[in-house]
Amino acid sequence: MQLKIMPKKKHLSAGGVPLILFLCQMISALDVPLDPKLLHDLVQPPTITQQSPKDYIIDPRENIVIQCEAKGKPPPSFSWTRNGTHFDIDKDPLVTMKPGSGTLVINIMSEGKAETYEGVYQCTARNERGAAVSNNIVVRPSRSPLWTKERLEPIVLQNGQSLVLPCRPPIGLPPAIIFWMDNSFQRLPQSERVSQGLNGDLYFSNVLPEDTREDYICYARFNHTQTIQQKQPISLKVISVDELNDTIAANLSDTEFYGAKSSKERPPTFLTPEGNESHKEELRGNVLSLECIAEGLPTPIIYWIKEDGMLPANRTFYRNFKKTLQITHVSEADSGNYQCIAKNALGAVHHTISVTVKAAPYWIVAPQNLVLSPGENGTLICRANGNPKPRISWLTNGVPIEIALDDPSRKIDGDTIIFSNVQESSSAVYQCNASNKYGYLLANAFVNVLAEPPRILTSANTLYQVIANRPALLDCAFFGSPMPTIEWFKGTKGSALHEDIYVLHDNGTLEIPVAQKDSTGTYTCVARNKLGMAKNEVHLEIKDPTRIIKQPEYAVVQRGSKVSFECRVKHDHTLIPTIMWLKDNGELPNDERFSTDKDHLVVSDVKDDDGGTYTCTANTTLDSASASAVLRVVDVPNPPFDLELTNQLDKSVQLTWTPGDDNNSPITKFIIEYEDAMHDAGLWRHQAEVSGTQTTAQLKLSPYVNYSFRVMAENSIGRSMPSEASEQYLTKAAEPDQNPMAVEGLGTEPDNLVITWKPLNGFQSNGPGLQYKVSWRQKDGDDEWTSVVVANVSKYIVSGTPTFVPYLIKVQALNDVGFAPEPAAVMGHSGEDLPMVAPGNVRVSVVNSTLAEVHWDPVPPKSVRGHLQGYRIYYWKTQSSSKRNRRHIEKKILTFQGTKTHGMLPGLQPYSHYALNVRVVNGKGEGPASTDRGFHTPEGVPSAPSSLKIVNPTLDSLTLEWDPPSHPNGILTEYILQYQPINSTHELGPLVDLKIPANKTRWTLKNLNFSTRYKFYFYAQTSVGPGSQITEEAITTVDEAGIPPPDVGAGKAMASRQVDIATQGWFIGLMCAVALLILILLIVCFIRRNKGGKYPVKEKEDAHADPEIQPMKEDDGTFGEYRSFESDAEDHKPLKKGSRTPSDRTVKKEDSDDSLVDYGEGVNGQFNEDGSFIGQYSGKKEKEPAEGNESSEAPSPVNAMNSFV
Repeated sequence: MQLKIMPKKKHLSAGGVPLILFLCQMISALDVPLDPKLLHDLVQPPTITQQSPKDYIIDPRENIVIQCEAKGKPPPSFSWTRNGTHFDIDKDPLVTMKPGSGTLVINIMSEGKAETYEGVYQCTARNERGAAVSNNIVVRPSRSPLWTKERLEPIVLQNGQSLVLPCRPPIGLPPAIIFWMDNSFQRLPQSERVSQGLNGDLYFSNVLPEDTREDYICYARFNHTQTIQQKQPISLKVISVDELNDTIAANLSDTEFYGAKSSKERPPTFLTPEGNESHKEELRGNVLSLECIAEGLPTPIIYWIKEDGMLPANRTFYRNFKKTLQITHVSEADSGNYQCIAKNALGAVHHTISVTVKAAPYWIVAPQNLVLSPGENGTLICRANGNPKPRISWLTNGVPIEIALDDPSRKIDGDTIIFSNVQESSSAVYQCNASNKYGYLLANAFVNVLAEPPRILTSANTLYQVIANRPALLDCAFFGSPMPTIEWFKGTKGSALHEDIYVLHDNGTLEIPVAQKDSTGTYTCVARNKLGMAKNEVHLEIKDPTRIIKQPEYAVVQRGSKVSFECRVKHDHTLIPTIMWLKDNGELPNDERFSTDKDHLVVSDVKDDDGGTYTCTANTTLDSASASAVLRVVDVPNPPFDLELTNQLDKSVQLTWTPGDDNNSPITKFIIEYEDAMHDAGLWRHQAEVSGTQTTAQLKLSPYVNYSFRVMAENSIGRSMPSEASEQYLTKAAEPDQNPMAVEGLGTEPDNLVITWKPLNGFQSNGPGLQYKVSWRQKDGDDEWTSVVVANVSKYIVSGTPTFVPYLIKVQALNDVGFAPEPAAVMGHSGEDLPMVAPGNVRVSVVNSTLAEVHWDPVPPKSVRGHLQGYRIYYWKTQSSSKRNRRHIEKKILTFQGTKTHGMLPGLQPYSHYALNVRVVNGKGEGPASTDRGFHTPEGVPSAPSSLKIVNPTLDSLTLEWDPPSHPNGILTEYILQYQPINSTHELGPLVDLKIPANKTRWTLKNLNFSTRYKFYFYAQTSVGPGSQITEEAITTVDEAGIPPPDVGAGKAMASRQVDIATQGWFIGLMCAVALLILILLIVCFIRRNKGGKYPVKEKEDAHADPEIQPMKEDDGTFGEYRSFESDAEDHKPLKKGSRTPSDRTVKKEDSDDSLVDYGEGVNGQFNEDGSFIGQYSGKKEKEPAEGNESSEAPSPVNAMNSFV
């Protein structure tokens, strides 16, 4: 039985000792494991592990080192042969052998020559189990000889002739590398016309005058000795035919004339190789180089083909401008005929190269070491191939097997040695030699016969950690002879594991194809052979895989901004991952703009170079996970450049530009702007837009403009900076192609017509000398057009026109070139004058107490003498002669637009006398007024009483004082007082109504409850109905010793009464004194509060005066008082908690914010024909004394007007 140490499929054990494979100079050996315990008593034949190359060229300036290293147990000893005989190193003081090694060191640095030690060396390593030998090592010193001295004559050639400059370098070891340079050590330029051949010569297909020079120098570089040898310079002169004839006649003989071919154009011929056919032989595995160099004029081009086959695509290369064909790693299949073809315009020439590929010996099956146990069988196979077929010969321990000691266990059968029933004495090292005329192969292979019980080499209790759902490989490296059988068990009492779930490898490894959590546990490996048994336990842990649960995402950011990539990792809790970020599979740039933390990569101030693929990698000791995202950096495009104007015509030009970088965001459009340097220098205007795929635009131009253009690019991020301006382009002048806009005719005086227009700008003028031709005539007459040409202005005044007559007007542009197209006529009017006639038949209808409707007859259109703008009504309150002297009469105005003949007068004062007149209005002003018409408004509801206060409260009575309404709006018939009690929870009691005569301003209520709060509602009434109310609250006094209730408001006068609470005299006296003092203080406070009130005598007189003669407020009373019928019910609600009357117990009516007079003079308002307001009204008044306070409950005039709509 053959006994081997099988190679492991994978090595996972930290404690196992690996098998080491040495490969040096085609010698291989399979080692016994170098376990220290195993090697202590395990013998092994020697094995050569390192040796010098077969062809060993040395540097003669350094010591010679010939390597030979080997291993074995016991360690081998070394010996050498030189040129086939024993080399006794002890007799040569310059030769030493390294300790523990077979390597020779020959010290030629101090004395001796390298040539003395040339020869063929072979090393032998030997121990008690056999002997291994090295290759034959041929040692030769390198050589770099000089060129032989020679005299080189100058070369003179006619232009166009061919030339070969020979190099012929000296033969060195190894061969030199050839190149051509000049005196300045600059390589001579080569091309299809001039090139160096494989032999080092310099070939000219044809010479040119620029080839003339005196320093064509061939150099040979010997790399082994790092030396360069130089040939003598060659001089070349290329001349014309005439110059050549003169030179020949004067200096040269016929035999010294080079290349006497004509310089005319000629078909190709080959300079190398010669003839039509040639042969090339190459060894298998080398590089096949085929060369064809041709001359001709013009310079030929070289082509290559293989007859009856294709050139190998992946191994074919062209060198030296296709003059050299190279095929790498040639094999026998590359043999055949190769054809090179040289071709120019005058013809072609062919050359066929027959290629034969030979082969030095190469291994098919190299012999392998055998480890056998006693009584087993085995074979050594040595199988090689080559061309010609190599011869196989065997040696044992370095001696030809034919003359070696006979071994009955072996039998030789050509390239195979068969072993049967081996014994320990059968151990030996066998050499196989395969050779032909091109070389040889030598291989050592030992046969080691051992008898060893099983040994497990994997460390005990090795812990394997594997990621779930991945394969688990548990090692059981073993050794034994005979080869042991291997079994695996799980747990302490488990049965042998079988291959239905597990994979049992020949090297003892147990594979769990898909490890799961339940695969965790202890596994036992058992090795058995006939000499014994060994076992070992290992442990397996299954870990959760590392996963990236939040991957970085694709990002598009603008240059200069910040971007963040997130990478969140989930991993087994017993494994600690390390997070690493990569950019384009390399390290992140060393830049402080890149910052990382646990889960994020942040790139600040992003630049263009930051774009790329960013990868987050999470590594643990067992696995890794990675995820990538692409960052695309975008920005607004770079500005276009290279602007060019072409196809320049009078009214168009073509603009071409080159786009700038789009910065990773495609350009969507280009914006073209222009500058008119003649009329608006520095001002850029929009010209056109084109799509982002265009780089040209046909632009329409205007005459007489000095154009410059610039272009901007736009993408999804934004717009680029403008390009540089293009060259200027001045277009020719032309007549204007448009006339002024906004032509109007409007008189400013009754006898003129002012014609105005919007002048053309310089860009629109189309030429110099811009003027305007102004024409006019009456619309309704047969007059001819009157025209005048004016300078570049914007108006012209026609004087002496009839009043308000329609005119037809034209304004035409012209310049020095000509006129613009004929303009269309527009209509205007001469100046207006004041209307001549007042409206007639003025009628007034009173709608209610605050609203009247006015009708009138229209005036004749001719009397208007202008544009009718409407009718204006003046109205005012009339007074008696005595009253008119006391106040200025204020007139109010309402304007009604257009041709209306009726209108509404809102906001009138009820129960008042009014007068009005009507006037017609045009653009010049108002006409005469119509005859005054008077009317009287009926009574209305009064305003609220001006004030209300409660005085003299007692236990059961309260006294009310008030001022009449500031606007009675009629004759007051009576006052209505309503009151009701309020308990402590603010609940209202029954309501009591009381009527009070109109001539009263004071009233006392009796029989009230003591210490009770009351709420009062008070209002005046005319024959029309009740007016707005005023409210107040008050409290009757308490029944104790004059202590007011805690919520009595400030300023409420309280009466008190002393109550006997004791019978002692001293107490009664004390209480009387206290009561008297409190009474005095209350009286003083009451008097002071009354003096501090806001009711001076004049105000009280005004409050009781006739409202018709009261002066009106400056900002109130323009249209009288109004009252909303829907607001009365709200006044019966109690005051909210905390609401109190002022300190003087008066309630004043707030000024109305909605008085129509607030619109002032000239504010327009209108009524529809159904009475709704559409007219314009205003108040013309002077400063007046303020009237009395108005009710806070009064509705606004707008509300009153809306009630009539």
